Amino acid sequence: MNKMLAIVLLLLGMQSYAQTEKPLPGNTELASSDEELMKLAAMDVGDYRYTVEDYFARPKASTFRFSPNGKYISYREKDEHGKRHIQVKDIATGKVTRAIEEKEELVRGYGWVNNSRLVYLMDQGGDENYHLYAVNLDGTELKDLTPFEEVQASFLELLKEDKDHIIISLNKNNPQIFDPYKINVLTGEMIQLYNNEDASNPIAGYDFDKDGNLKAFTKIRDGVEQDLYYQHEDGSYQVVKSLNWKDAFGILQFDYRTENPHDAFVISNLESDKAEVVLYDFMEGKQLAKVFSHDQYDVSNLSVSRKRNYELDYFEYEGEKSVIVPVSDYYKALHTKFEKEFKGKQFSIADFTDDENNYLIFVDSDKIYGIYYSYDVVKDEFKEVFNLMPQLKEEDMAEMRPITFTSRDGLTIHGYITMPKTAVEGQKVPVIVNPHGGPQGIRDSWGFNPEAQLFASRGYATLQVNFRISGGYGKEFLESGFKQIGRKAMDDVEDGLQYVIDQGWVDKDKAAIYGGSHGGYAVLRGLTKTPDLYACGVDYVGVSNLFTFMKSIPPYWKPYLKIIKEIWYDEDIPEEKAIMEEVSPVYQIDKIKKPLLVAQGANDPRVNIDESDQIVDALRKKGFDVPYMVKYDEGHGFGKEENSIALYKAMIGFYAKHLGQNEIPKPMKD
Repeated sequence: MNKMLAIVLLLLGMQSYAQTEKPLPGNTELASSDEELMKLAAMDVGDYRYTVEDYFARPKASTFRFSPNGKYISYREKDEHGKRHIQVKDIATGKVTRAIEEKEELVRGYGWVNNSRLVYLMDQGGDENYHLYAVNLDGTELKDLTPFEEVQASFLELLKEDKDHIIISLNKNNPQIFDPYKINVLTGEMIQLYNNEDASNPIAGYDFDKDGNLKAFTKIRDGVEQDLYYQHEDGSYQVVKSLNWKDAFGILQFDYRTENPHDAFVISNLESDKAEVVLYDFMEGKQLAKVFSHDQYDVSNLSVSRKRNYELDYFEYEGEKSVIVPVSDYYKALHTKFEKEFKGKQFSIADFTDDENNYLIFVDSDKIYGIYYSYDVVKDEFKEVFNLMPQLKEEDMAEMRPITFTSRDGLTIHGYITMPKTAVEGQKVPVIVNPHGGPQGIRDSWGFNPEAQLFASRGYATLQVNFRISGGYGKEFLESGFKQIGRKAMDDVEDGLQYVIDQGWVDKDKAAIYGGSHGGYAVLRGLTKTPDLYACGVDYVGVSNLFTFMKSIPPYWKPYLKIIKEIWYDEDIPEEKAIMEEVSPVYQIDKIKKPLLVAQGANDPRVNIDESDQIVDALRKKGFDVPYMVKYDEGHGFGKEENSIALYKAMIGFYAKHLGQNEIPKPMKD
């Protein structure tokens, strides 16, 4: 994926969880009462081995990380109130100290910057104006490094060669654009490294070397073009590549194996449909070698060893499953040990110490939520660190099966179906069709999916289709979905459903559709585009009106508005305005005739609560019974454990009502 698109996807995919304000957002009279939603949840009756809480209660510990020297291991630990504090354990003595206390606000992310200090991000009530904090491993010397109002901080670069500094970005000079700063994690002293001063043609990404020198940056031009600037010997930055925003040409990291400081590993699709890794000399402006590629999938990453003079260890790409391709002799031997130890499982290196003598390995599968293991290279010893969900037994979980089919217009489409045991045994079962969010550049992946496992425990299959515009399958496949959201992208979902029906796996008369964000939009679009195809739908923070969606973007999306319009639609073009009306569910409300459940975070800045209010209000005026869960302390997706559990209880009760053996198919009020 190219850097420009990655940035757009990051912005579109960011979650927001905002605090309750007075007056409450939206039409509060529309929200269903807790009693109504509990009554719906109570329809999930049966002798089930696992509860909703078993799948969606947060792990008692998670997010394990080594200190750089390997003397400590940090992790989140959940207390009896659901707060997830950051603990630090001395590996030698076993002593545990609370480094970061999570109070009212959620700790959004954390990490080690040196052997004695950690940093973490936190906002106020979900306003997304993240502050960066630093604290000693024993919880002392807590400091807000970015004490600015209405400013968003984000992490850019960890400087392994400079233990006291990191590089961050801030939009304190202009809310629409971000400047890079080098900040001292002890004192908070900061230096602005470059001035991103042109809001109409802003810098969208920065590339630093290991010493913190700004070597390159990517700048938007005229909304849809991008110029890659590189620093020359005199210190000036000059354009070395002019590209369309759809082109991929982004620096993964510089190649420190050579004497030439201008060699870098680059993800590129300029000479291929699939993103590949090439070695590029930026001073000479030429490609030195094609390093790695795959004929079916985009290459996503590589890993090098700082200890072994930046030797190239492995590449990564995602096909039907995640794949690691060993390169160095050292890592090949290590990889062989991992494969033997975790045979048949999917594994990834979650962390390792600076001396590369201790590795933290995350192991999962379609039936295992996730287990952390440590590996001591010197002792050649594996130890289980923590099983995130020990209550979910592997033998009870459902199989996630990769599928491939051909769309009605000839495209090869990939996806997954999670099969309850009754389906594996040959019984046709109800199915939940689950289009992913994004939609651009996002894809569904093989692995443990708590939603699909919950559904399988109640006898439902789950279908996930990586429809055109999904990421990882090359630029042609990605771009084939531009201007096709709600149209051919939905055709692919429908074709996937027909495929699993034809296999004899699912009951064609008992298909539900459920999704969040774009997936929520796809629910509403599915119920209007093909009103007879689905038995019911669950819309979770979904767009209902493309016109209002485009008008409600936050300030830091505005530089990317032209790109968003190239992906979705542009109402200033008459033909596209007509399409927007056609694919906006709010304009097709009369076509909905199946039951619908809607869930919305009241403070969602991306999918405004009015999007859901419009649908609920219009359907209720037609006499529809539309359960409507609104959480007034949430935004674009529910971040709090109790809210997530309430959502899935209502959802599974809704499916029991409309897909179960004693289903009530009518959406109308009595």
